[in-house]
Amino acid sequence: MVYLIDASVYVFRAWYSLPPDMRDADGNPTQALYGFARFLGDLIEKRRPQYLGVAFDESLGATGFRERLYPAYKANREPAPAELKRQFALCREYCRLLGVAEYASQEYEADDLIGTMATIMRGHGLRVTVVSRDKDLSQLVGPGDVFWDYSDAAEYRYEEIAQRFGVQPERMADYLALTGDSVDNIPGVPGVGPKTAAALLKAYASLDDIYADLPGTAELPVRGASKLPMKLAEHRDAAYLARSLTRIHCAAPLPAGRETLRRGRPDVAGLAGFCAQQGFGSMLARQAERIAALS
Repeated sequence: MVYLIDASVYVFRAWYSLPPDMRDADGNPTQALYGFARFLGDLIEKRRPQYLGVAFDESLGATGFRERLYPAYKANREPAPAELKRQFALCREYCRLLGVAEYASQEYEADDLIGTMATIMRGHGLRVTVVSRDKDLSQLVGPGDVFWDYSDAAEYRYEEIAQRFGVQPERMADYLALTGDSVDNIPGVPGVGPKTAAALLKAYASLDDIYADLPGTAELPVRGASKLPMKLAEHRDAAYLARSLTRIHCAAPLPAGRETLRRGRPDVAGLAGFCAQQGFGSMLARQAERIAALS
């Protein structure tokens, strides 16, 4: 099993939930770094993964090929403050000191990097645990894989994803294309909400199948079904554009493989110095020593 972590979820969680007065000797905030470091170390101690990869969003906003396809993509988000960007860079450094492979890209989002790592490692016969709480990433879950919402201590296997998120994993990108995604500023098809989209993708295997049988959508047992063919036809281009944004790209040019994702031995001395520099005391350094003993 390879564990693939959506880092931003846990960095942002720590940024907002831990005391903002956590600072290093120079007065720089460190709460996001500390929270992420605790999360990552605790995960390793709990699961002792042999293979582990962490993906970061390089730009913390609109990025790469999706922005070129749709300039309004993520344009609704405020830029990350400089104090948080600094901590993201330190989180990546912490990963390297801990012996964990970490990746980021200006062209591809963390979701794409996770999808690419998952594809590569499946080629080596390994199954995947995606560590996130973002439903978008559930589209990567196949038979034998796990979606692990670490914060809620909840794990969902392939056959449980539909009950949790409304549709089967392989239909998630189409589902989001229909409903839109306000977090990423993707409009979707007006008038098609989660219940209608779920009904469409229960009756049809994909967006392509829906558009191949527009008259048939009027027979679905949902409110306003008679107007669905017209709505879908009117917003066909928008739906397909949305799917190009919601579908995770799984072939990013990433230097990842079985050996690069094999968890390495922590640099215990380097981590002790790093933690001291950040004002973290000895707790994380002692954890690194325990992790090193597991390697």
